[in-house]
Amino acid sequence: MTTVVSGTGVGPLLRGWRERRRISQLELALRADSSARHISFVETGRSRPSEEMILRLAEHLDVPVRERNALLLAAGYAPRYAETPVDSLGALREGIERLLQGYEPYPAVVVDGSYTVVAANRGIAMLLDGLPEHLLTPPLNGMRLTLHPEGLAPRIRNLREWRGHLLAQMERQIALARSATLRELYDEVAAYPLPEGGGGPDDREDPTPYPYFALPLRIEHKGRVLSFVSSISTFNTPLDVTVAELAIETFLPADPATVAYLQSLTP
Repeated sequence: MTTVVSGTGVGPLLRGWRERRRISQLELALRADSSARHISFVETGRSRPSEEMILRLAEHLDVPVRERNALLLAAGYAPRYAETPVDSLGALREGIERLLQGYEPYPAVVVDGSYTVVAANRGIAMLLDGLPEHLLTPPLNGMRLTLHPEGLAPRIRNLREWRGHLLAQMERQIALARSATLRELYDEVAAYPLPEGGGGPDDREDPTPYPYFALPLRIEHKGRVLSFVSSISTFNTPLDVTVAELAIETFLPADPATVAYLQSLTP
Protein backbone atom coordinates (compact mmCIF):
# COMPACT_ATOMS: atom_id res chain seq x y z
CA MET A 1 0.00 0.00 0.00
CA THR A 2 1.38 3.40 -0.97
CA THR A 3 0.02 6.73 0.19
CA VAL A 4 -1.52 8.99 -2.45
CA VAL A 5 -3.20 12.37 -2.24
CA SER A 6 -6.44 11.99 -4.15
CA GLY A 7 -10.12 12.03 -3.34
CA THR A 8 -11.16 10.36 -6.57
CA GLY A 9 -10.41 7.10 -8.34
CA VAL A 10 -10.81 3.54 -7.22
CA GLY A 11 -11.67 4.38 -3.58
CA PRO A 12 -15.14 5.84 -4.15
CA LEU A 13 -15.92 3.01 -6.59
CA LEU A 14 -15.00 0.37 -4.01
CA ARG A 15 -17.01 2.22 -1.36
CA GLY A 16 -19.99 2.23 -3.70
CA TRP A 17 -19.78 -1.52 -4.22
CA ARG A 18 -19.39 -2.12 -0.48
CA GLU A 19 -22.41 0.00 0.34
CA ARG A 20 -24.41 -1.68 -2.41
CA ARG A 21 -23.63 -5.03 -0.82
CA ARG A 22 -24.47 -3.63 2.64
CA ILE A 23 -21.15 -4.74 4.11
CA SER A 24 -19.30 -2.76 6.75
CA GLN A 25 -15.64 -1.83 6.40
CA LEU A 26 -14.81 -4.20 9.25
CA GLU A 27 -16.68 -7.10 7.70
CA LEU A 28 -15.00 -6.56 4.34
CA ALA A 29 -11.60 -6.31 6.03
CA LEU A 30 -12.14 -9.63 7.82
CA ARG A 31 -13.19 -11.33 4.58
CA ALA A 32 -10.23 -9.92 2.63
CA ASP A 33 -7.64 -10.53 5.37
CA SER A 34 -7.02 -6.82 5.75
CA SER A 35 -7.96 -4.20 8.35
CA ALA A 36 -10.80 -1.72 8.62
CA ARG A 37 -8.20 1.05 8.73
CA HIS A 38 -6.73 0.00 5.39
CA ILE A 39 -10.20 -0.28 3.83
CA SER A 40 -11.03 3.20 5.09
CA PHE A 41 -7.78 4.62 3.69
CA VAL A 42 -8.43 2.99 0.31
CA GLU A 43 -11.99 4.30 0.11
CA THR A 44 -10.98 7.86 1.02
CA GLY A 45 -8.03 7.87 -1.39
CA ARG A 46 -5.40 8.12 1.34
CA SER A 47 -3.88 4.81 0.23
CA ARG A 48 -3.49 3.31 -3.21
CA PRO A 49 -4.34 -0.40 -3.17
CA SER A 50 -2.24 -2.92 -5.02
CA GLU A 51 -3.66 -4.71 -8.03
CA GLU A 52 -3.97 -7.88 -5.95
CA MET A 53 -5.84 -6.03 -3.20
CA ILE A 54 -8.33 -4.58 -5.68
CA LEU A 55 -9.05 -8.00 -7.12
CA ARG A 56 -9.37 -9.53 -3.66
CA LEU A 57 -11.82 -6.87 -2.52
CA ALA A 58 -13.75 -7.19 -5.78
CA GLU A 59 -14.02 -10.94 -5.24
CA HIS A 60 -15.47 -10.53 -1.76
CA LEU A 61 -17.83 -7.81 -2.97
CA ASP A 62 -19.03 -10.02 -5.83
CA VAL A 63 -18.16 -7.33 -8.37
CA PRO A 64 -18.93 -8.42 -11.96
CA VAL A 65 -15.89 -9.13 -14.12
CA ARG A 66 -16.52 -6.14 -16.40
CA GLU A 67 -16.59 -3.82 -13.38
CA ARG A 68 -13.39 -5.34 -11.99
CA ASN A 69 -11.62 -4.04 -15.07
CA ALA A 70 -13.13 -0.62 -14.35
CA LEU A 71 -11.75 -0.73 -10.79
CA LEU A 72 -8.28 -1.61 -12.06
CA LEU A 73 -8.36 1.22 -14.60
CA ALA A 74 -9.48 3.70 -11.94
CA ALA A 75 -6.46 2.72 -9.86
CA GLY A 76 -4.06 3.13 -12.78
CA TYR A 77 -3.63 -0.56 -13.60
CA ALA A 78 -4.23 -2.40 -16.86
CA PRO A 79 -7.45 -4.42 -17.19
CA ARG A 80 -7.01 -8.03 -16.11
CA TYR A 81 -9.89 -9.60 -18.03
CA ALA A 82 -10.16 -9.77 -21.81
CA GLU A 83 -13.45 -9.33 -23.70
CA THR A 84 -13.35 -11.89 -26.47
CA PRO A 85 -15.92 -11.71 -29.30
CA VAL A 86 -18.36 -14.60 -29.08
CA ASP A 87 -17.37 -15.90 -32.51
CA SER A 88 -13.75 -16.10 -31.33
CA LEU A 89 -14.42 -18.31 -28.31
CA GLY A 90 -13.33 -21.38 -30.30
CA ALA A 91 -13.96 -24.68 -28.53
CA LEU A 92 -16.20 -23.01 -25.97
CA ARG A 93 -18.52 -21.65 -28.67
CA GLU A 94 -18.58 -25.08 -30.35
CA GLY A 95 -19.40 -26.70 -27.03
CA ILE A 96 -22.29 -24.31 -26.47
CA GLU A 97 -23.69 -25.11 -29.91
CA ARG A 98 -23.47 -28.87 -29.23
CA LEU A 99 -25.17 -28.37 -25.87
CA LEU A 100 -28.09 -26.54 -27.46
CA GLN A 101 -28.46 -29.14 -30.20
CA GLY A 102 -28.32 -31.96 -27.69
CA TYR A 103 -31.20 -30.41 -25.74
CA GLU A 104 -33.58 -30.56 -28.72
CA PRO A 105 -36.50 -30.89 -29.15
CA TYR A 106 -36.75 -28.84 -25.95
CA PRO A 107 -36.02 -25.10 -26.31
CA ALA A 108 -32.67 -23.63 -25.21
CA VAL A 109 -31.05 -20.24 -25.80
CA VAL A 110 -27.84 -18.39 -24.92
CA VAL A 111 -27.93 -14.65 -24.21
CA ASP A 112 -25.35 -12.08 -23.17
CA GLY A 113 -25.60 -9.56 -20.35
CA SER A 114 -28.03 -7.39 -22.34
CA TYR A 115 -30.20 -10.35 -23.40
CA THR A 116 -28.90 -10.29 -26.95
CA VAL A 117 -29.38 -13.79 -28.36
CA VAL A 118 -26.01 -15.40 -28.99
CA ALA A 119 -27.27 -18.85 -29.99
CA ALA A 120 -30.53 -20.78 -29.98
CA ASN A 121 -31.74 -24.22 -30.99
CA ARG A 122 -34.67 -25.40 -33.09
CA GLY A 123 -36.93 -25.57 -30.03
CA ILE A 124 -36.62 -21.80 -29.68
CA ALA A 125 -37.14 -21.34 -33.44
CA MET A 126 -40.39 -23.29 -33.12
CA LEU A 127 -41.70 -20.89 -30.46
CA LEU A 128 -40.68 -17.84 -32.53
CA ASP A 129 -42.38 -19.08 -35.68
CA GLY A 130 -44.70 -16.44 -37.12
CA LEU A 131 -43.31 -13.41 -35.31
CA PRO A 132 -42.95 -10.21 -37.39
CA GLU A 133 -39.71 -9.69 -39.27
CA HIS A 134 -38.73 -6.55 -37.36
CA LEU A 135 -38.44 -8.58 -34.15
CA LEU A 136 -36.47 -11.36 -35.86
CA THR A 137 -33.89 -9.10 -37.50
CA PRO A 138 -30.47 -9.59 -35.83
CA PRO A 139 -29.40 -8.82 -33.26
CA LEU A 140 -32.32 -10.53 -31.56
CA ASN A 141 -33.08 -9.57 -27.98
CA GLY A 142 -34.67 -12.14 -25.69
CA MET A 143 -36.61 -9.67 -23.58
CA ARG A 144 -38.05 -7.83 -26.58
CA LEU A 145 -39.02 -11.10 -28.25
CA THR A 146 -40.81 -12.25 -25.11
CA LEU A 147 -42.55 -9.08 -23.88
CA HIS A 148 -43.17 -7.06 -27.04
CA PRO A 149 -46.92 -6.86 -27.82
CA GLU A 150 -46.16 -8.17 -31.33
CA GLY A 151 -43.81 -10.83 -29.97
CA LEU A 152 -44.51 -13.84 -27.79
CA ALA A 153 -46.53 -11.86 -25.23
CA PRO A 154 -49.97 -12.48 -26.81
CA ARG A 155 -49.22 -16.21 -26.86
CA ILE A 156 -48.21 -16.44 -23.19
CA ARG A 157 -51.24 -17.56 -21.17
CA ASN A 158 -49.81 -16.45 -17.80
CA LEU A 159 -48.17 -13.28 -19.11
CA ARG A 160 -48.66 -11.17 -15.98
CA GLU A 161 -46.86 -13.74 -13.86
CA TRP A 162 -44.12 -14.43 -16.41
CA ARG A 163 -43.63 -10.73 -17.14
CA GLY A 164 -43.30 -10.03 -13.42
CA HIS A 165 -40.71 -12.79 -13.12
CA LEU A 166 -38.65 -11.40 -16.03
CA LEU A 167 -38.78 -7.80 -14.81
CA ALA A 168 -37.74 -8.87 -11.31
CA GLN A 169 -34.86 -10.82 -12.83
CA MET A 170 -33.70 -7.71 -14.70
CA GLU A 171 -34.01 -5.59 -11.56
CA ARG A 172 -31.70 -7.98 -9.70
CA GLN A 173 -29.16 -7.77 -12.52
CA ILE A 174 -29.30 -3.97 -12.57
CA ALA A 175 -28.66 -3.94 -8.82
CA LEU A 176 -25.68 -6.24 -9.32
CA ALA A 177 -24.07 -4.47 -12.28
CA ARG A 178 -24.14 -0.81 -13.26
CA SER A 179 -25.31 -1.19 -16.85
CA ALA A 180 -26.89 1.75 -18.64
CA THR A 181 -27.75 -0.54 -21.56
CA LEU A 182 -29.61 -2.95 -19.27
CA ARG A 183 -31.42 -0.09 -17.56
CA GLU A 184 -32.57 1.30 -20.94
CA LEU A 185 -33.79 -2.14 -21.97
CA TYR A 186 -35.68 -2.54 -18.70
CA ASP A 187 -37.38 0.83 -19.11
CA GLU A 188 -38.36 -0.11 -22.67
CA VAL A 189 -39.85 -3.54 -22.01
CA ALA A 190 -41.51 -2.51 -18.72
CA ALA A 191 -43.43 0.11 -20.68
CA TYR A 192 -44.84 -2.37 -23.21
CA PRO A 193 -48.63 -2.59 -22.90
CA LEU A 194 -50.19 -5.88 -21.93
CA PRO A 195 -52.28 -7.63 -24.59
CA GLU A 196 -55.92 -6.72 -24.37
CA GLY A 197 -57.88 -8.86 -21.93
CA GLY A 198 -55.44 -11.67 -21.25
CA GLY A 199 -52.29 -12.83 -19.62
CA GLY A 200 -53.65 -13.21 -16.10
CA PRO A 201 -52.70 -16.00 -13.69
CA ASP A 202 -56.14 -17.59 -14.13
CA ASP A 203 -56.05 -17.61 -17.94
CA ARG A 204 -56.00 -21.40 -18.08
CA GLU A 205 -58.00 -23.98 -19.94
CA ASP A 206 -56.62 -27.19 -18.47
CA PRO A 207 -59.34 -29.85 -18.14
CA THR A 208 -57.18 -31.50 -15.45
CA PRO A 209 -54.84 -29.02 -13.70
CA TYR A 210 -51.24 -30.21 -13.44
CA PRO A 211 -49.23 -29.63 -10.20
CA TYR A 212 -46.34 -27.35 -11.19
CA PHE A 213 -43.28 -27.20 -8.93
CA ALA A 214 -41.95 -23.91 -10.31
CA LEU A 215 -43.50 -20.97 -12.13
CA PRO A 216 -44.23 -22.30 -15.63
CA LEU A 217 -44.08 -20.48 -18.91
CA ARG A 218 -47.44 -21.37 -20.45
CA ILE A 219 -47.33 -20.53 -24.14
CA GLU A 220 -49.61 -21.33 -27.04
CA HIS A 221 -48.23 -22.99 -30.16
CA LYS A 222 -50.51 -23.93 -33.04
CA GLY A 223 -53.58 -24.25 -30.85
CA ARG A 224 -51.84 -26.14 -28.05
CA VAL A 225 -50.76 -24.73 -24.70
CA LEU A 226 -47.23 -25.84 -23.85
CA SER A 227 -45.82 -25.54 -20.34
CA PHE A 228 -42.14 -25.12 -19.45
CA VAL A 229 -40.04 -24.37 -16.42
CA SER A 230 -36.75 -22.63 -17.11
CA SER A 231 -33.25 -23.08 -15.74
CA ILE A 232 -30.39 -20.58 -16.19
CA SER A 233 -26.74 -21.67 -16.16
CA THR A 234 -23.60 -19.53 -16.10
CA PHE A 235 -19.90 -20.34 -16.21
CA ASN A 236 -17.92 -20.89 -13.01
CA THR A 237 -15.08 -18.45 -12.20
CA PRO A 238 -14.96 -16.81 -15.65
CA LEU A 239 -11.75 -15.04 -16.68
CA ASP A 240 -13.24 -13.26 -19.68
CA VAL A 241 -15.86 -10.50 -19.70
CA THR A 242 -17.84 -12.07 -22.54
CA VAL A 243 -17.93 -15.50 -20.92
CA ALA A 244 -18.85 -13.99 -17.54
CA GLU A 245 -21.96 -12.42 -19.04
CA LEU A 246 -23.22 -15.43 -21.01
CA ALA A 247 -26.27 -17.25 -19.69
CA ILE A 248 -27.70 -20.52 -21.00
CA GLU A 249 -31.45 -20.81 -20.45
CA THR A 250 -33.07 -24.18 -20.97
CA PHE A 251 -36.80 -24.83 -20.95
CA LEU A 252 -37.85 -28.15 -19.46
CA PRO A 253 -41.33 -29.49 -20.25
CA ALA A 254 -43.48 -29.04 -17.16
CA ASP A 255 -46.20 -31.58 -17.93
CA PRO A 256 -46.60 -34.87 -19.84
CA ALA A 257 -48.66 -33.28 -22.62
CA THR A 258 -45.81 -30.88 -23.48
CA VAL A 259 -43.31 -33.76 -23.49
CA ALA A 260 -45.48 -35.81 -25.83
CA TYR A 261 -46.10 -32.91 -28.21
CA LEU A 262 -42.43 -31.91 -28.52
CA GLN A 263 -41.33 -35.52 -29.01
CA SER A 264 -43.93 -35.90 -31.74
CA LEU A 265 -42.15 -33.11 -33.67
CA THR A 266 -38.83 -35.01 -33.65
CA PRO A 267 -38.07 -36.58 -37.04
